[in-house]
Amino acid sequence: MLWRAITEDEPGPKWARLFAEYWPHYKRWWLREGEGARPTYLECRNALEAHMPEILPLYEQLCDLAGGGDQAARFLSFYCPPPYLSGCSQAIWTGAEPVMVRNYDYDPDAFDSLILRTAWQGRKVMGTTDGLFGLVDGMNDAGLAISLTFGGRRVVGEGFGVPLILRYVLQTCSTTEEAGKVLARVPTHMSYNVTVLDAKRRYLTAMMAPDRPAILTHAAVATNHQENVEWVSHARFTSTVERERFLLHRLTLHRDPEDVFIGAFLKPPLYSTAYSAGFGTIYTAVYRPRLQEMEIRWPGTVWTMKMDDFQEGGRNVKIPRASQKEEI
Repeated sequence: MLWRAITEDEPGPKWARLFAEYWPHYKRWWLREGEGARPTYLECRNALEAHMPEILPLYEQLCDLAGGGDQAARFLSFYCPPPYLSGCSQAIWTGAEPVMVRNYDYDPDAFDSLILRTAWQGRKVMGTTDGLFGLVDGMNDAGLAISLTFGGRRVVGEGFGVPLILRYVLQTCSTTEEAGKVLARVPTHMSYNVTVLDAKRRYLTAMMAPDRPAILTHAAVATNHQENVEWVSHARFTSTVERERFLLHRLTLHRDPEDVFIGAFLKPPLYSTAYSAGFGTIYTAVYRPRLQEMEIRWPGTVWTMKMDDFQEGGRNVKIPRASQKEEI
C-alpha cells in the first residue's frame, strides 16, 4: 500500500487531482447496487442543508472541483451510501496527557490510505480520509479528536455515511460537549460508535444508529457492538467482546503506561490479520490533542504529523494477505 500525507489549506488542485484518481474506484462501489438505489442530487443537497448547513458551501466547492457531475455530487454528499462494514478498536488513555488510540480494520483494497491536512472554512483539520471528504479519524486545531468503529448491527436506514459526520464535527465543533450534540442529532445510515476527546480531557462515546436515538456514554473504549451484541456471527468473527474486555482491563486493572498501552494495539488480540475477509488492521492511529500531533503506526514504524508543521510525504506499507477467504 502506498500511503500519502498531503496538505492543502483551501480546496484546490491537489484535491481535484486526488478526486480524479480515486473517483473511478469509488464510482464502481457507489453504483454497485444500481444508480436507482442512491438518492437524487436534490435529495442529497436537501439532506445536507437540513442537517449540516454550515458545510454546504464547502460541499459545493468540492463538487465543482470534482467536475460538477451529478453522480460525483451525490457521492460526495455521503447521503444514503451503500452499506459497508469495518472492524476497529478505539480507546482513550486517561493519563496526565490523554491520548486517543485506534486500530482501523478494513479492506486494504477499499481504503484511501491518505492523511489530509486542510484549513477549509478557516478550521485546521488533519486526519485519515474516506471518500476524500469524510474522515475515519481526525483532529482539529481546537484540540478535538474523533474516531469511529462499526456498531455491529445489520440495520440500514436513511442518513449519512459516518465519515462525513466526523468531518462535520471537526469543521464545526471545539469541545466534546458540542460534538455530542451533533452526534445526537445528525442521522447515520448504519450503526457506529464514535469516540471524541477534547483538549480539556473530556471524552464521550456516541452509539449511533439509523433506527433509534443515539446513546451518549462516558465509555473510554469502543469496539464493534453497542450496549448488547446483536449480530452474533460478526461479533464472534471480529472478537468484539474480547477486544473490549482486553482494553478495559488495560485501562482499569493493569493501568498500563502510555507506551505500553499504545503498543498493545499492534499485537493480538487488538491487531487483526483477517485481511482477505476485509477486517485486517490497516494502521494504528494515535492522537494527542493538546500537542496537536497525530501518529500513524505499523509494527516497527511510527509516522508523526503536526498540525502546524505538517510535512507532506509517503510510505510504502506491506499488508499481508490471509491464505484463505473467511466469511462472517
